[in-house]
Amino acid sequence: MARGAHTPEELETLLEDAFLTHDHVALAELFEDGGVLVAEDRPEARGAADIRRLAAVLWDGPATYVPDASRVVQARDTALVVAQGGIGVARRGTDRAWRYAIALLSVEANTTEEES
Repeated sequence: MARGAHTPEELETLLEDAFLTHDHVALAELFEDGGVLVAEDRPEARGAADIRRLAAVLWDGPATYVPDASRVVQARDTALVVAQGGIGVARRGTDRAWRYAIALLSVEANTTEEES
């Protein structure tokens, strides 16, 4: 069963969870069929298989995504999610779950050391 979120804000939280747990399947399920993920200078990933492959490349290094949804603008079943780390267009499907149509992310290095 495909995942989704109850709100566009929850979608951002689920995206962070997928990044933290390195869950390729969960990440891909946050996108609608044919959805697009763009991260850093990597080529865009279209569809579930491409999104899973891009995630594997990103997670081969220390990449993470921390959402900070500073603004959500919603018009019926479409939402623009503007965060410090990216911009996304989300849509509510016929199952009433929110999924990304497009996500443009700036991923960060995941470090465990505190900066001095």
